[in-house]
Amino acid sequence: MTIRVLLADDQALLRATFRLLLDAIADVEIVGEASTGIEAVERVRTERADVVVMDIRMPEMDGIEATRQITADESLAGVKVLILTTFETEDLVIKALRAGASGFLGKGVEPAALIDAIRTIAAGESLLSPLATTAVIERFLAHTPATVRQDDEHAPLTARERELTTLVATGLSNEQIAERLFISPATVKTHVNRAMMKTHCRDRAQLVVYAYETGLVTSRRR
Repeated sequence: MTIRVLLADDQALLRATFRLLLDAIADVEIVGEASTGIEAVERVRTERADVVVMDIRMPEMDGIEATRQITADESLAGVKVLILTTFETEDLVIKALRAGASGFLGKGVEPAALIDAIRTIAAGESLLSPLATTAVIERFLAHTPATVRQDDEHAPLTARERELTTLVATGLSNEQIAERLFISPATVKTHVNRAMMKTHCRDRAQLVVYAYETGLVTSRRR
């Protein structure tokens, strides 16, 4: 399957660099470029991209607002947004995830990591850089209760779904969760997908936010 990618960055040199890199990848097709947030929203509607590689600091409309508009549009339900920015601050990570971004990386990543991130997000998974993951965890450790809430707070989720949601929030992959619980990765994926559907989370990144915001994850600092 070819992944259709839209590049959104206000720096033409960076867009050209990303295009040069991604044009060499057999399963990736660059379908357009945008230099502003407004243009990104318009182009994703016309070009039908699968993944938008989105900068944050852009004129007219920033990448977070553009992400919010894209993910709120029901006609663009299949479009995933990967935030790629120089600014990996705690506030921006949280804002990006709440806006609906499926991934968050710094521009200092290796080319192979960017390519893997695009493939991961296109497959319906989420991806955060180590720094972004730390920012998310630190924010919620500072602002969430110290214990897991009672079962009735999570009535929509079964006990198994709560368990897997907690493990997802710790950063484990489906394969790692399957190995820990002695079940198949396919079974893990099924339970995680059901948890996302019940909690109205569009992907794993949103499920992580849900787990911390609702207190499902025990938030004790090591």
